[in-house]
Amino acid sequence: MGRAIEQGGDPRYVRAAITLLWTDPTRGGVATVGFLAPRRVVIVGAGLAGTATAIRLLQFAREPLQVVLLERRPEFRNAGVAYHRAGNHWQHVFNIQAGRMSMFREDVDDFVSWANDEADRDGWPAEWSGFTFTESGPAPRRIYGDYLATRLADAAGEASDGVTLLDADGEVVDLEVGAGGVGVVVENCSLAGGPPGRTTLHADHVVLATGLEERDLPFAAAVRDHPSFLRHPYSAAGIEKILGVRKDAVVAIVGTLLSAYDSASLLLRRGHTGKIHMISRSGLTLRTYPSDHRHHVLDLPAPRLHADTYEGRDELVRRFRDEWERACAIVTREHPDVAPAVMTERVTKSWEPFLPAVLERIPSSDLRALLDAYGSLMATLRVSAVAYTTEIVDAAIADGSRLVLTAGKVDGIVGTGNGTLKLTVSSTGPTRTIEADLVISNFGREPDYERAGSALWANLLRKGIAAQHRRTGRGVEVDASGFLLGPDGVRPGPISVVGTPREGDEIVRYGRVGAFAFNLAAIKNHSVGVAATVLHHLESCYAERAGAAETAMAGEAFDRAVALDVHRMAARRRRDRDALSASLEEGLGAVRRALPAPVDDRALRFAVNRAAVTRLNDLSVTPRELRHLLGLAVPPGSD
Repeated sequence: MGRAIEQGGDPRYVRAAITLLWTDPTRGGVATVGFLAPRRVVIVGAGLAGTATAIRLLQFAREPLQVVLLERRPEFRNAGVAYHRAGNHWQHVFNIQAGRMSMFREDVDDFVSWANDEADRDGWPAEWSGFTFTESGPAPRRIYGDYLATRLADAAGEASDGVTLLDADGEVVDLEVGAGGVGVVVENCSLAGGPPGRTTLHADHVVLATGLEERDLPFAAAVRDHPSFLRHPYSAAGIEKILGVRKDAVVAIVGTLLSAYDSASLLLRRGHTGKIHMISRSGLTLRTYPSDHRHHVLDLPAPRLHADTYEGRDELVRRFRDEWERACAIVTREHPDVAPAVMTERVTKSWEPFLPAVLERIPSSDLRALLDAYGSLMATLRVSAVAYTTEIVDAAIADGSRLVLTAGKVDGIVGTGNGTLKLTVSSTGPTRTIEADLVISNFGREPDYERAGSALWANLLRKGIAAQHRRTGRGVEVDASGFLLGPDGVRPGPISVVGTPREGDEIVRYGRVGAFAFNLAAIKNHSVGVAATVLHHLESCYAERAGAAETAMAGEAFDRAVALDVHRMAARRRRDRDALSASLEEGLGAVRRALPAPVDDRALRFAVNRAAVTRLNDLSVTPRELRHLLGLAVPPGSD
């Protein structure tokens, strides 16, 4: 009864009391009948972050729960701007290998297995219809939405009784925090059942998964609506315009990293003969992963990036360069199997655990300036791209006749009398102009939420429900559990955050700089942690009261209970979770008997689950290594 995806209906009736038949593993499977109203979690945004969190809630929940997944743009559902079909051509592939795209960190091969064995390939082009996907190979981004939608439906179908999913359209424009929960104010909500207007849904908990905020482009203000200016290349109209431009046209692309490579490669693959200009302040370009690349984490010495006192930005940059050369020399000497192309990725990943202590010593103004100056460089050092994307563009750059790379700042773009656009580009040398038949400028990410155009974030900041991230100015303040914080550092209500709005916190808390502050890996961890935390507060089986007794919860019995809870959380079949839940209750009994003093059952269950979440989100190892360490190589109950 509770495992079907609800397709609509008045939310007042959806929240009405229901007759619930459930099995209590602590009572040997005794069926209990009661009248319970399910708690409601509203997730704002149904892209990658929102979908991943919904999957985890459906997977983890043991008591009645309704998960409402709201999306303001239906075409972005289960995909977001990064993966939706209309805005991603078949030649737009993941920048990382297909084997790193599983939504489940504990099941590293899941996406490749789905793409090879489950995906519906009707309508796929010849290039991909017979393709065998591999761990280190490419995959088109546009199929990822189908993968997420499939796994979401799987999670809903295998959810516990009384745990349901409700997809809904509508734009959330405000939150009203009260003593009994949160009012979610939605424009044009598909659940309202009436004419377009404003609806308020009650939520026991809200998860904000709003994705990227679009940056204003002052240099293009005069040409925003010009037919030769493409503001959104990741859209149906954008793809159509790129594919429809004259093959001999001059094209200027603002940017030199992944979005620029996507547009340039799309032009080059269709035989474009005109000049293509790629322009960015840094002039940085993507590096290429080796064809057999596998992700790995090296254990390198901590970088010596500061003295006893902070000595200023220039000294920090000097120390960084010296330590970088030392680390690269260590990798060359002690890890000769590491390909030069991925050495920077290995070093930056190994430094992440040490960066929070370094960043803590830097004044906020200096930290913001350093992130502005070196954020793109750090992002480029941290990740490369697969050869499918880079080879054709890099060959054109090397040739120099079709693609020109320019390091400089685009100061302005104006129209000309003949329908073209003229860009003014300044750099260390003389200012130059470039005249182009088409200018492509990616949507641009706005990290400063006080300048974002979102009505929701504007209202939350204005009302003091949210606060700009104090140290970095990027995203908003959250605590270690992902709860939204107000200007006073206090949780304003049951509101959690996943994905991009946590960029500043990811930087200072985990040392994850650039896109790695909100990429797939970070979102997977957010989804696990936030889903578990939400249920800690909503489900009766948990209580955050472990207190001092939690420090005594160690030893073999505790570790065995945590391992069982890890397996329960990772299990995607309901029958496996039910069996593991029963075993876990027995394991908790063993823990209680081993403790020197009595501990509340709910507090014990909370302590075990929190330890299980920590293990699932272990960043010190690769997902494949994590799967082995957690004993998940063969999922419990698999056929």
